[in-house]
Formats: sequence, structure tokens, C-alpha cells
Amino acid sequence: MKLLHIDSSVLGPHSVSRQVSAAIVARLKKAAPSLEVVYRDLTAAPFAHLTGSHLAAAQGATAEGHLQQDLLAGQAALEEFLSADIVVLGAPMYNFTIPSQLKAWIDRIVVAGKTFTYGANGPQGLAGNKRVIVAISRGGFYGADTPMAALEHLETYLRSMFGFIGVTRLEFISADGIQVGPEHREKALAGALEAATNLHAA
Repeated sequence: MKLLHIDSSVLGPHSVSRQVSAAIVARLKKAAPSLEVVYRDLTAAPFAHLTGSHLAAAQGATAEGHLQQDLLAGQAALEEFLSADIVVLGAPMYNFTIPSQLKAWIDRIVVAGKTFTYGANGPQGLAGNKRVIVAISRGGFYGADTPMAALEHLETYLRSMFGFIGVTRLEFISADGIQVGPEHREKALAGALEAATNLHAA
């Protein structure tokens, strides 16, 4: 069994999503000591954002220099994702959506013919054999019954994206209100860490 652990927060050890994603991995590793873990920090080694040159290379144009290196790194990221049985993703909300570093990684794994395909009945996901667990952190409260609900483009986007590529075993552990105040932050973090500890292992 292989686990791919991805972090995308720019806050290093001060990050709530990083603490929760690490707790999730620790819980799963404790339950299955033989679990092989691959870790990728998207802020320590970020991907370039897609350009016309990337798209041209995908159509067969020659890629050289930094572009070639980025394409090779993107291929490695795709292979990591495809080979993982479990994916644990740390995803903080930045300006109501995902960090740009995380979007650049997603652009490397949502690939026609690899994680989805188009057929007579529309798109079909090809990555449905995975369990994906997402640790999200949000500065405020964005539940369906809150005034800020319409601005929630973190969890909703990730649900749509992973659903598009076929993932049906998708779980979220959230820490909300971490910018409301110190007490809210500690309460949110403690609740998320407890949820990680009690996570179903299989």
C-alpha cells in the first residue's frame, strides 16, 4: 500500500492544515506500519503555472531547459498520484479558494487519458481506485447556513475536481474559524486533530 502526502500551506510549522495532514498520516501509518509514504511539499518545490509552452509541448513541440525540467517533474507527480492507494492532502483556504501552488499540482494530475477520458456519455474519471483524505483550514466559517457560504471555493472545488477524475472515497477533516481569535483557533485545531486520530483506518 502506498500513501501520497501533499502539503500546500506557505506557513510551515505554523500551518494548521499541515498539522492535521501529518496527524492523518500518523494515524494511518500506525494502523498499517508497512504503509509506504511519499511526501511532497508544494511550497518547497512548486510547479510552474501552465503556459502556452506547456500546452505546445503536450502537442508534440520540443521542450528545452526549464520547461523540460518542469514537464519531467509534472510527469513524476502524475505517476506518484496514479500509484498511490491513499492520498492525504493539506489544503488551506487562501482568498476563498485553494493555494496557487496546489492548483499547479492539480494541473499536473488532471490529464486526459490518465485520470479522465471523454466518451460517448461525457467525461469519465479513471482514478476511482483511491482513498483521498483532505485536511482543510479556513479562517472563517463557510458552512451552508452561514453568510459566507457563497464564498466557499475550497472544499467545493476539491469535491468537484476529485469527483471529475472518479474519486468516490473522498473525506474532509476541517478546521474552521482559525482567524477569528486564539480560542477559536485552538478549538478548531483540537477538533480536527481529534478527528484525524479517530479516522477509520481501512
